Amino acid sequence: INNIPPPKRCSYSCIYCQLGGTKILTVERRRFYDTRVLRKGLSEKLSEVNEDDLDYITFVPDGEPTLDRSLSEHVKTIRELSDKPIAILTNSTLISVEDVRRDLMEFDLVSIKLDAVSEEIWRKINRPHSSLNLHEILDGVKIFRREFPGKLISETMLIDGVNSERSEIKRIADELSKIDPDKAYIAIPTRPPAENWVKPVDEEKLVESYEIFSESLGRDRVELLIGYEGAGFKIGRDPVRDLLSIATIHPIRLDYAHQILSKSIHDPDELIERLVNSGEMKLVKYRWRTFLVRRRREICED
Repeated sequence: INNIPPPKRCSYSCIYCQLGGTKILTVERRRFYDTRVLRKGLSEKLSEVNEDDLDYITFVPDGEPTLDRSLSEHVKTIRELSDKPIAILTNSTLISVEDVRRDLMEFDLVSIKLDAVSEEIWRKINRPHSSLNLHEILDGVKIFRREFPGKLISETMLIDGVNSERSEIKRIADELSKIDPDKAYIAIPTRPPAENWVKPVDEEKLVESYEIFSESLGRDRVELLIGYEGAGFKIGRDPVRDLLSIATIHPIRLDYAHQILSKSIHDPDELIERLVNSGEMKLVKYRWRTFLVRRRREICED
């Protein structure tokens, strides 16, 4: 569910973000979509897919989802339409705000971000809004963890030469041990990042990081997110609309786009070529793979 419309609004402008740089850097909460619009869109989508294939209904917007004041209303509406658990991916920047914590309590799974514990590194990798305070964010996460009855997971993105020093990885692991997530994921960029100089850490550093995290959290609570997502997206009755919607928030590997589209249309190549030639989408190479992404110019004009 994309509850934050483009252009990208976020409290961070992470150097590795697959959506590119943040267009509107903000911490102001406001309403974006009427819940009735969400209800209609979700009802249509659920009618097009087999709900047995769904693990979660997840908020993964074009920006930071907790900027939406209607968050709890949206969750209540979703529960009226489906009994599937509901998840949200948040950068945690607003979690020190009581109203935000209260909204997040409505979810079954909350994924938080923790890329750095040192102030200088945090500012370099996440490029936060000027009003944000790292210590307040970390305190807010711990308060939320104590109150939250659902599943809490964390994600740490490792960027070569930025947050990859052993000392910083150890600080992150120690902080996570205080937060006590159910699972801590270590990730690397697998899609085109906001800054083209961003590079993932190598395999040796991943192993080292895994061991450091495991020492603090236990081996059973640490996992690596270092592969590509697979062709698990669902395309409904309108493949063009659905492909554009997916690519707005999630660049798609070209070979996976072919697999997805071939299930519903005869000639995926023709459709992809038409979308690229029309300027609605573009092909981007990253780490020896080709991705299909939506052009940011088109998004901003929608």
